[in-house]
Amino acid sequence: MQKEDLKSLVTQMYEELIENIDTQDEATKEQVVTYLYDAASTIASIKDSDIDSTEHAKLAFTNTYKEIVDQSLSSFRDSNQIFEEIAQIHQNTMSECSKIHIDLPSMTEKFKSVQIQMNNEVERANSIITELTIQVKELERNSNLDSLTKVFNRRALTTYLNNLCDKGDIPYNLHLLVLDIDDFKIINDTYGHIAGDKILIFIANMLRRTLRDGDKVFRYGGEEFVIVLNRITPEVCLEITNRILALVRNNRLIYKGESLNVTMSIGATKYFKGDTPDSIIDRADKALYKSKSGGKNQMNTETIPDGN
Repeated sequence: MQKEDLKSLVTQMYEELIENIDTQDEATKEQVVTYLYDAASTIASIKDSDIDSTEHAKLAFTNTYKEIVDQSLSSFRDSNQIFEEIAQIHQNTMSECSKIHIDLPSMTEKFKSVQIQMNNEVERANSIITELTIQVKELERNSNLDSLTKVFNRRALTTYLNNLCDKGDIPYNLHLLVLDIDDFKIINDTYGHIAGDKILIFIANMLRRTLRDGDKVFRYGGEEFVIVLNRITPEVCLEITNRILALVRNNRLIYKGESLNVTMSIGATKYFKGDTPDSIIDRADKALYKSKSGGKNQMNTETIPDGN
């Protein structure tokens, strides 16, 4: 794992341990030892060479997200209680004023106090929102998962390809696909960015269900995905890409009562000894360009210059 991944996991482990101690009336040494043992076992089970091991990190990040949400809910429960108290003060003031002659200076002073309390609470709520937003963005930067589609992100792809290319020669065939949703800008301009996001989630879920356990799906950026197919022949690679094209083409997403139909273009290439992350992505991009310029909704391949 990268240094930042380790730091993030250790930080989370520390914060959860402190929280567990704080929430118990009488925390014991045995409880701390048990927690540390379980946390160490979880970290030890993460395999540096296998991107799937980031699912362990995913759980850690998920737990931290839950913690942030809990903090948010707790904070706003406090805010609601304070506003209820302010409302009660307001009601009591109005009730008092209905029974006696209005003491304008006293009433003005009370309402001024109410206004100050409300302003202070609004400032506190805004401060908490800002803090939580920063925490969420930090988690997303350090996570290996795309926050929208929940497939692996570009950071995870970089790690995967670096590890792969460092091995040099591998004893099996590996193919890389770059997939791009056709005319995605038109969809966003016509139906809005929310519809575009729903299509990205729709496509990501479809790809996950279609592929085998050993295959990897990454969101490369924007409307592009990358798929790594392990241990397959070129013929099987062609079958899989054709199946993906058909599934995307034949399935429709219903959004606000309208049926949205999309297609994808795919560029494919095979991993060769001596490849770098840039070279294998570059070949797949060239194949994708052929698919786009050839009419879209199709797959093309690109090989190394000597034709192998």
